Amino acid sequence: MSDEAIYDLARRAGIAVDWTNAAEEPQRVAPDVLRRMLEALELPCDTPAQLAASRDRLAATTGEDTLPPLITAEVGEPIVLASCAPARARLVLEDGGAQDIALAPRRDGRCALGAISQPGYHQLQFSEQTITLAVAPKKCFTVEDAAPDSRLWGLAVQLYGLRRESDGAIGDTSGVCALASGAAQHGADAIVLSPIHALFGADHSRYEPYSPSSRLFLNPLHADPSVLFGADRVAAAIDATGLTAEWARLEAEIDWPAAAANKLALLRRLFDEFSAELEHDRGGTLARDFARFRQGGGDLLEQHARFEVLHAARLAIDRDAWSWRKWPSQLQDPTGPAVAEFAAAHAREIAFHVFLQWVTDRSLAAAQAHARCAGMRIGLIVDLAVGMDSGGSHAWSCQHDLLVGLNVGAPPDLFNPLGQSWGLTAFSPRALVARSFEPFLATLRAGMRHAGGVRIDHAMGLTRLWLVPDGASPADGAYLIYPLDDLLRLTKLESHRHRAIVIGEDLGTVPEGFREKLDAAGIAGMRVLWFERDGDGFVPPGAWPRRAVAMTSTHDMPTVAGWWRGVDIDARTRLGLFGPETDVQTLRHQREIDRELLWGAFRAAGAAPDAADVPNDPAPAVDAALRFIAETPSQLVLVPLEDALGLEEQPNLPGTLDQYPNWRRRYALAADEIFDDPVVRARARWLSRRSAS
Repeated sequence: MSDEAIYDLARRAGIAVDWTNAAEEPQRVAPDVLRRMLEALELPCDTPAQLAASRDRLAATTGEDTLPPLITAEVGEPIVLASCAPARARLVLEDGGAQDIALAPRRDGRCALGAISQPGYHQLQFSEQTITLAVAPKKCFTVEDAAPDSRLWGLAVQLYGLRRESDGAIGDTSGVCALASGAAQHGADAIVLSPIHALFGADHSRYEPYSPSSRLFLNPLHADPSVLFGADRVAAAIDATGLTAEWARLEAEIDWPAAAANKLALLRRLFDEFSAELEHDRGGTLARDFARFRQGGGDLLEQHARFEVLHAARLAIDRDAWSWRKWPSQLQDPTGPAVAEFAAAHAREIAFHVFLQWVTDRSLAAAQAHARCAGMRIGLIVDLAVGMDSGGSHAWSCQHDLLVGLNVGAPPDLFNPLGQSWGLTAFSPRALVARSFEPFLATLRAGMRHAGGVRIDHAMGLTRLWLVPDGASPADGAYLIYPLDDLLRLTKLESHRHRAIVIGEDLGTVPEGFREKLDAAGIAGMRVLWFERDGDGFVPPGAWPRRAVAMTSTHDMPTVAGWWRGVDIDARTRLGLFGPETDVQTLRHQREIDRELLWGAFRAAGAAPDAADVPNDPAPAVDAALRFIAETPSQLVLVPLEDALGLEEQPNLPGTLDQYPNWRRRYALAADEIFDDPVVRARARWLSRRSAS
């Protein structure tokens, strides 16, 4: 069996066998890497027989004569079908309207049906087959749709860092409500939240919000149970569990394991009380709502709850068996008899985890409703991580939907010469097509369910992902191609159905033409101050794109105050994050030059006084930076709360684990006091003026 045969199969499967690195040098993926990637795609090729079978399997699902179960299209555009389609069919629209139609033959041997003007999920019925036609609008629901002829601003917030009384030392949705009230009063229309995906209930040392167990469910540590049970009942439960003093002790930097244990103790107390009411048929409205939630969650909710209980049970037996892939084989099958037997024996504990999701779902819904009632025209924007932990709930529940055994990352570049592997798995593009894109749709719907928008982390994953086999160097990976046009159309359709804007994080190595594709779909890209350079200087605000979101910084980058003072360089030097080839003194000198260039850009834009010298104090630079991005034509400006407060430390320092307090910092002010600060109010006034201009 030749290497060329493997290369041929890989190309057919959508793997980029040849690619170009950051130095513009051509590269070719090694055959062994391709074998492992093809194995994850369920296309093994270790023997000639496997290779032949995989070729046949691939041809059966991707051939020109194959009709997939779902076809995407756009309103007003003819829909092209494979040549195997019958000449006549019946079209059943989502609203129930139906008509018999004739399919027109094309010169290329395929056939087409006329344009459909109504967006939605329609059915095309043949004599022996029905396929779904997902017909998308031309664009997503946009900022312009939410607020015509307006330029809006909002805050980007680390949810866990918000403070309010009795929040258990981890920011929650009622902290979001308090912040939204103040922000809306001062002209803000959006709050972007750090990811609130479900993590691991049995291991709270895993608190990285971008490494979720599941993106379909939520982190109950961010719930406020008073939304359902009332403040008095929750206060009584806190007293009954003796948590008041412990919560006060944990008010500084977040101790995730300790704070999580206390928050879950409160939620368990409330669950026990609620369960007793159910047993005595005294649950009333809440009981009915809980039953509806559990029924509506279906198998995925049940399997997530089962995973949580199983994970805790297995870790109690063997702490090294952290991933379900190390469990006994009979427990690796979520639909098998062993798991069913376990679930029957642990029904109450499984109900507790369903209860946690119910409380969190209703808490998030209340926060979005509060933000909108406070006057925000968008409200909450939730963050969708690029993938999920291969040892988590989603990977266990939906193994064939994912590329278990492959990790999302990035190839070597100038900033990361060894490449990156993020320890996350992702959807299999073959599974997406075979499953009518249901895994992708479920993820979008989960994000948009209680939000006015979603931010798609590493949006380049819509077109390609760098994937690295387990245990391999990040350099020994390859790009896997995804069906971009289909994913964009489905995103547009779901965006309109939920009236949710979509932001695509398009920073880093961006494929040629990708940003143009996002823009055409109505997905707002991101432009960050540090990256908007024009030669040696900075791009003036008037040249920033209108439909991209303008930001001073992100959670992975220095704050304005931190950049101005070189805090990021100090931290990386202290932690040994610079390689031996890096001259730190040269970096510091270049930062001094960049400060002068940026201050010059501020003055040219009228964001800083003409006659002012470059200040050493970062506060004037923060003021100027916010005024600068307020001058851009961007329809939406997003300001990290760290910059609104003038903080120097960034939430996350890439390349570190325990060396830096990633995802553990709390804001010093309570959420309802932030806009009492006159400096914050003054900065909000500058941003609010853009909405009126």
